[in-house]
Amino acid sequence: MKAAVVIFPGSNRERDVCAALKRASGAAPTVVWHRDTELPAADLIVLPGGFAYGDYLRCGAMAAHSPIMREVKARAAKGVPVLGICNGFQVLTEAGMLPGALLPNRTLSFICHDIHLRVETGQTIFTSGYAAGQTIRVPVAHHDGNYTADPATLDRLEGDGGVAFRYCSAAGELTEEDNVNGSARCIAGVFNETRTVLGLMPHPENATDPLLGGTDGRGFFDGIVSALQ
Repeated sequence: MKAAVVIFPGSNRERDVCAALKRASGAAPTVVWHRDTELPAADLIVLPGGFAYGDYLRCGAMAAHSPIMREVKARAAKGVPVLGICNGFQVLTEAGMLPGALLPNRTLSFICHDIHLRVETGQTIFTSGYAAGQTIRVPVAHHDGNYTADPATLDRLEGDGGVAFRYCSAAGELTEEDNVNGSARCIAGVFNETRTVLGLMPHPENATDPLLGGTDGRGFFDGIVSALQ
């Protein structure tokens, strides 16, 4: 499996996601600079976490207009899977590739600790390494992760299987206490209509090595590689 990881000025999790992909696939991804206008042949495109353009204006708003994003959109339109993690999720919403928006956390503070996620479906490229209803433990690290959308969009996501992950308790229960940033309906990650584009706020790439404190994110990347080989 060939992966391409796009780097923006201010990205800071590209090495983490490259390491996770290499653990899963055995091959190092190609790194692409945001000012490039061409993407190499790739089975997967990844927008990593960080603070693209320093999060000026709005998180992801400036990065969404980087030259490389025209090609990312074109590849996505042809069915190439695109994954956005944390800041990458924000970029995808700002680029109109995913519905909704990411607002400041309800605490108005930066959140950085392990949380639990409930996997809503195992029947996609991105979640095939898990079972529906499975609970995993991975880190979050964000200030603007409060997912929001209008009620009609939220209902459509629910009805079309567009919700990928939800914040939950260790037992998989959806509670306000475990909804760490106040996201609508505890949503932590969403798909596009074809479920070939995924954005999620938590960082599964930082839960793929025992030295990082957990390996629940390994199934995420193993599943992607298995689905795309």
